Amino acid sequence: MRIGELFVMNGLINEEQLEQALKQQVHTRKKLGEILIDKGLITERQLVEVLEFQLGFPVVNMFETALDMSTVQLIPETLARKHCVIPIERKNGKIKVAMVDPLNYDAIEEIRMATNMSVQPVIAIRSEVEQAITRNYGLKESVEELMVDLDKLEFGKDEEQEANDQGSPIVKLVNQIIQSAVQQRASDIHVDPQEKQLIVKYRIDGILRTEKALPKHMQGVLTARLKIISKLNIAERRLPQDGRIQMQVDNRRIDIRVSTLPTVHGESVVLRILDQSAGIKKTAELGLSASNQVKFEKMIQKPNGIILITGPTGSGKTSTLYSALGTLNGDDVKIITVEDPVEYRMAGVTQVQVNSQIGLTFASGLRSILRQDPNIVMVGEVRDAETAEIAVRASLTGHLVLSTIHTNSAVSTISRLVDMGIDSYLIASSLSCVVAQRLVRRVCKECAQLVPAREDEARLLEIHGLHGRIEERLAHTGTGGGAFRTGSIKPLDGGVKVMRGRGCGTCNKTGYRGRIALHEVLVLDEPLRKLIVQNRPVSEIEQHLAQHGYQNMLFDGLLKVREGHTSVEEVLKAVSED
Repeated sequence: MRIGELFVMNGLINEEQLEQALKQQVHTRKKLGEILIDKGLITERQLVEVLEFQLGFPVVNMFETALDMSTVQLIPETLARKHCVIPIERKNGKIKVAMVDPLNYDAIEEIRMATNMSVQPVIAIRSEVEQAITRNYGLKESVEELMVDLDKLEFGKDEEQEANDQGSPIVKLVNQIIQSAVQQRASDIHVDPQEKQLIVKYRIDGILRTEKALPKHMQGVLTARLKIISKLNIAERRLPQDGRIQMQVDNRRIDIRVSTLPTVHGESVVLRILDQSAGIKKTAELGLSASNQVKFEKMIQKPNGIILITGPTGSGKTSTLYSALGTLNGDDVKIITVEDPVEYRMAGVTQVQVNSQIGLTFASGLRSILRQDPNIVMVGEVRDAETAEIAVRASLTGHLVLSTIHTNSAVSTISRLVDMGIDSYLIASSLSCVVAQRLVRRVCKECAQLVPAREDEARLLEIHGLHGRIEERLAHTGTGGGAFRTGSIKPLDGGVKVMRGRGCGTCNKTGYRGRIALHEVLVLDEPLRKLIVQNRPVSEIEQHLAQHGYQNMLFDGLLKVREGHTSVEEVLKAVSED
């Protein structure tokens, strides 16, 4: 049987979903299994189980398989990364190799020629093989080797020359740190100087984790190398600096924003990783609930008005903005953006980079943009009263303006604009919609299980009217843990159920993998505009919204708990119960 038919036969997908995936396969030329995983219809574990049934190759769990370094070294790292393979055993002239695609005959032939052994393929999950490659070829071993070479060098004599030498161990070390971060899906790299050592941390799924402690004497040359590749002033150590790195990692284009900050122990460096190859998400991929998605898509189609995205740093505001621009982008409209920095390049969109050193600020850029006769304007951030006032005037003169602002909730955005000095009647006339959002960790699909909710969780869900049976909600929405959908986890009888990750190798024993956004979408209607004009306090506006069925961010988070996406703990970390 074809693999698509097996997915349908096992109840993992339906005929319509298979048909859509096959159509997408024609355009993307990706494997059917990869497409279904990208769509969230199956998990990696389900894919390898079906491949095992279809092809007859055994499946191995890489986190339960002990690897011998002498065997691993038989296959070069470049070959292992190229085909996503790793050797796990050699015996009697044969080498057993864990592969994502056991029918990749090019890979098998290259491995045979590199090892001079016959190849015995077994199937493994892609993420597990990638992590095994990183563990066995990656940063840890490379750092140990590099540190031996680095200890022989006399630092301080000419750090710039050493940091510029492409054959230098420090160049290899920096490349390894960045490559390992990308492979582990880190969003940030933090290089934190301490009194006696230099700490390298990765932020993965919003959580900081120490990756490596380096000797203090490596701090100067490591910082110098990071400054050189991000085109910063290597001699300036007293003032903060911002830069940018563009590089290829595993055939993916990566943009990195670099920030340096002088501290008492030296310069702290933070690298924010942007994966350009991931592309711009469609609005349907933002994680909006059905009702919020309808409201948001309706508002961005309006010809004028202001739409603001609010939330803390790292909450995905820029992704939401670009998603809206991607929806609106077409030959019949002119879109101009002013950003600091320009994070994603978009074909057909005129993008302007802020440069405050020469006087090109958000406000001055926005003022000039309006002379270019755009239909849609995107301002990276409303930071001051001048920018806010120009944005308001632009919306009142027939432009659709999209931007971000830093507030704690959608409703508090109104009071923030008032504090900036914008008249309440102008806010009521120009503001169309405010989207507040936060990011929370997803329950790991590979180890998700349905369990009884704790008493406090059940009570909170009941207060918000979300205490129905989770299996009914999962069946209705088509979401939730892969293990639940395959039937290997039986729904328990009685009480409120929630999805919780047991912790596995895929999620590094955390029970979470990836993140999902929580939203609240505030659309200004006529009664709300009247309250704004009357300068009513935020508490009164919130009371008015609650009486009219407004779904705040806490409700949206609990709804995603009931759909099996996240946990109550994650929601309460991001959103207050008030």
